Amino acid sequence: MSTALQNSIIKDINLAPSGHLKIDWVAQHMPLLNTLKEQFEKDLPFKGKKIVICLHLEAKTAYLGLLVKAGGADVAMCASNVLSTQDDVVAALVERGITCYAIHGCSHEEYMDHINKALDFGPDAIIDDGGDLVSTLHSDPNRADLMKNIIGGCEETTTGILRLKALDKEGALQFPMVAVNDAFCKYLFDNRYGTGQSVWDGIMRTTNLVVAGKTAVVVGYGWCGKGVAMRAKGLGARVIVTEIDPIKAVEAIMDGHEVMPIVEAAKHGDFFVTVTGNKDCITKDAFEVMKDGAILCNAGHFDVEISKPDLHALSTGVREVRKNIEEFTFKDGRRVFLLAEGRLVNLAAGDGHPAEVMDMTFALQAMGLRWIVEEGKNLDPHVYSVPEEMDKYVANLRLQTWGVGIDKLSEEQERYLDSWAE
Repeated sequence: MSTALQNSIIKDINLAPSGHLKIDWVAQHMPLLNTLKEQFEKDLPFKGKKIVICLHLEAKTAYLGLLVKAGGADVAMCASNVLSTQDDVVAALVERGITCYAIHGCSHEEYMDHINKALDFGPDAIIDDGGDLVSTLHSDPNRADLMKNIIGGCEETTTGILRLKALDKEGALQFPMVAVNDAFCKYLFDNRYGTGQSVWDGIMRTTNLVVAGKTAVVVGYGWCGKGVAMRAKGLGARVIVTEIDPIKAVEAIMDGHEVMPIVEAAKHGDFFVTVTGNKDCITKDAFEVMKDGAILCNAGHFDVEISKPDLHALSTGVREVRKNIEEFTFKDGRRVFLLAEGRLVNLAAGDGHPAEVMDMTFALQAMGLRWIVEEGKNLDPHVYSVPEEMDKYVANLRLQTWGVGIDKLSEEQERYLDSWAE
């Protein structure tokens, strides 16, 4: 028995063959990671380092883990969501020498045990999603010695960065973290085009219902919300946006969408998608005026955006009518349907973002991790932006893989832009 298998907590190692096929498929469509893999195999930037990665464990994240391993690291991975884990991919990772703690559909207690087991691995650096590793570390006084040994890490999501910045603001953050989500090559493409496509992919494959001619209510108009609204419009839906930010509301209107409060939008919606990173975005007041048959789903990190307590309180009965679809029957006979338990619909009920989109994000993750490992000891414990040159390097790599060239400024043009006198 291999060391990775001996130390892992997984469903079944015999599932590995289909997991290998999934990983090999995405590898063919992630040219940026392939380029970095060649570099990392040559440079071994993580040689002698232990790296813990907490992400949605499917094929694309698996390939990122294998890239980090190719850079010389001893890698352990755990899940950032109980429903997004693909057990065959996890088994394949273990066969390829990565220790894993993840089982699809595990309980919350088991999920937290997996995170703690991954931290017991003793990381020198981390890649986090939703701040799960960081918040677990900082909330446990027994982890103080472990935190002292962590050089730093990278954070994947908007939600995670909010948690990190809250820690940083309190002066409690114990090591530097790179806000990968705030990089241009992350939120402009992953959040917008990745979320937009994968959310509707998850909704359509789960419900097998048409989108055209229906009304989609998008709760939140950040970059993820923009992508969800844009794709809904492209599929032929009428789009209503709800917002708390007047600037984003104006933007939504000028992008061709309607804007109204959630309680008003609730009367019209056939599909509801929350994309805010906050809690209680759809609650009792909205449920009470929804149409019979309304479909609810969440594309924010945690399953708190749609109030499940309110749904249960209003319901006389709950049943699973199709895989990943719960039917809530209200006292007046209306029914609403919640997808994937209110968890991330694109991952809990789908395969997540397209490989080509995640190729850019995970290139930033890998390069950010290298930067933090090399420079982290010289950094104070704060949240750091991705260096601009790294962002542009990834964009240039993307263009190269497409065979696309762009212009460069001449010396005269640079002088002109830099001069106030002209």
